[in-house]
Amino acid sequence: MVDSLNALMIVPLLAAAAPLLANLIGRVAKIPLVVFEIVLGLIVGPSVLGWVPHSQFVDALANFGLAFLFFMAGNEIDFSAIKGRPLSRAGLGWLISLAAGVLIGILFAPTIAAGVFVGVALCSTALGTLMPVLRDAGELSTPFGRAVTAVGAAGEFGPLIAISLFLSGRRPGVATLVLVGFAVVAALAIFLASRGTHATFHRLVTATLHTSGQFAVRFVVLVIAALVGLSIALGLDMLLGAFTAGVICRILLRGANEADAKLVESKLEAVAFGFFVPIFFINTGITFNLTSLITDPRALLLLPIFLVLFLIVRGIPGTLALPVGSTWADRRAMVLFSATALPIIVAVTNIGLKEHDLTAGTATALVGAGMLSVLLFPLLALGQRRRSADGGIRPPDSDIHIPTEG
Repeated sequence: MVDSLNALMIVPLLAAAAPLLANLIGRVAKIPLVVFEIVLGLIVGPSVLGWVPHSQFVDALANFGLAFLFFMAGNEIDFSAIKGRPLSRAGLGWLISLAAGVLIGILFAPTIAAGVFVGVALCSTALGTLMPVLRDAGELSTPFGRAVTAVGAAGEFGPLIAISLFLSGRRPGVATLVLVGFAVVAALAIFLASRGTHATFHRLVTATLHTSGQFAVRFVVLVIAALVGLSIALGLDMLLGAFTAGVICRILLRGANEADAKLVESKLEAVAFGFFVPIFFINTGITFNLTSLITDPRALLLLPIFLVLFLIVRGIPGTLALPVGSTWADRRAMVLFSATALPIIVAVTNIGLKEHDLTAGTATALVGAGMLSVLLFPLLALGQRRRSADGGIRPPDSDIHIPTEG
């Protein structure tokens, strides 16, 4: 009870302090907000000050925050803007990452099962983490931003499929049938959402936008809960349901008039990034076992290796989606953005530990490398983008016209 009360007071305090620190330090260096949330959680957690111990209360809120993070990723992706060359090349890049990641994972890990867990973690991209960074930097609507979104969509949705197929504990054939069943339900929901004008639904959304009813927000929470619950019931990863919920709600809510749609979007961002998502990142810092990392030489050695592997396995293939005419600085920025990973890593390592396929040291090294990627890579990538805007050098083939689809 005391632990829950401590968390109830301290976690919201950290969530409020993080943007204040980001604004203060941002006058000197532009650092993504999640950096402060993770670091503050680490400081107050058991590994440093011990003010907030690991608790089920915070875990429950953090899990919902992780679900909301994936919901917002699905909700913010404009598939019409990334379809064609960006998405097809991003998909190809992810398949290369998956093959390379699993191969390298098997070489590093003591068992094939552990190697698959490592490989899936290495081929992920934290789109939900990158979207706020891109939006705050004014990059979302640029060709480069759309390419990053495509790479992130492949690097977030692809690993969810891989988790459901290979890490669910079922035989591949059974897992495939279950996944196909979920896909049929999701496709039917998307089809129904895209059909008709849903005039009654939109009238109710408009009528409650400025009242205590807030039907749009309540409806979104219902859809997230329903699809997350369906995913769990089918033995799939809950994040697959959360991501799908974001796609469905985007289709439904964008059917309202533009002003109402923007207002609903701002309310969802307030709920997600104002409350639930910060708790996930703060809890990531709280639950990180820094002591285990320091006292386990193998884990300490693996951490920088995994960080470099993120750049090689996930970062380099991500450059396939770059728009024509990109500079070398753009390529370096894409490598860094593509290699930014954490939420999928947390999910994968939790499953690996429960199945006893991953050792605590390997899981800690993977999560630690993911945390460092979130701390460092977006900041470095934004610096490369600024260099590109100042007149970066283009590769020799950058003026070759490559036909684009869509």
